[in-house]
Amino acid sequence: MYDAFVVALAVFVGVAGHEMFGMSMLSRPIVVAPLVGALMGDVQTGLIVGAALEAIFMGVVNIGISSTAEPSLAAGLATAFAIKMGGNVDAVIPLVFPLAVLGLQLMNMIFSFVCGPMAAKFFTLAKDNNQKGIISLHYFMWFVHYALYALIPFFAVLFGADVVKAVLDNIPEVIMNGLTVAGNLLPAVGMAMLLRMLWSKSIAVWFFLGVVLMAYFELPLIAIAVIGTIIAIVIAQRDMQMKKTPVAPQATAVGAAVIDEEEEEFFQ
Repeated sequence: MYDAFVVALAVFVGVAGHEMFGMSMLSRPIVVAPLVGALMGDVQTGLIVGAALEAIFMGVVNIGISSTAEPSLAAGLATAFAIKMGGNVDAVIPLVFPLAVLGLQLMNMIFSFVCGPMAAKFFTLAKDNNQKGIISLHYFMWFVHYALYALIPFFAVLFGADVVKAVLDNIPEVIMNGLTVAGNLLPAVGMAMLLRMLWSKSIAVWFFLGVVLMAYFELPLIAIAVIGTIIAIVIAQRDMQMKKTPVAPQATAVGAAVIDEEEEEFFQ
């Protein structure tokens, strides 16, 4: 019972804290797994599992509809099962990604069927200008949402790893394959939607530079990120230098006169 409670608590702290403090990344495996390990008395296994799963889910960042998996549930359960199996991390790794994909679907279901119907109540409170009621209801639904989600790892650990594995094995292969394919496609769809909102012709050349560096020069993402950071710093320094450069008023007036003459000749 204690192990099930601490795993549920760690997952709740991860997912609820992540949203409460504005994408604070508390739900990352590198945070949740060591926390579970510390509460269960095996910090070393928690660190090992956290590092291994963070490498798997490093590129998983759920922003808006750009979502693929929920790593905190997988991290909590993987750490608990690994500790119960005597530190056998390799045995629980194959369970991780299906659990993460399934966990996100369950979280969305709770949000849709439990939190969704409360939208009408928020509208009513807003019409009445009941700000305290809105705040109270917001925090109440925040707690209910993630508390219900934390019950999933609670019962999973309570009933044992064998039961969880049996449940996953009984899910039809076509459904699990569909979830896996959707999980692999959603990051690309999400990035495409974000890129569409951020797209600008003035900076498009840098996007294609990154594509060339990755596709043809096969540079790792860290190297491309460092190059992008250097380019951003150089451009920022150039812009600051241009702002500090004084412009002669006479030269400005002459330039404006030349532009006006060119515009008149163009429209004649």
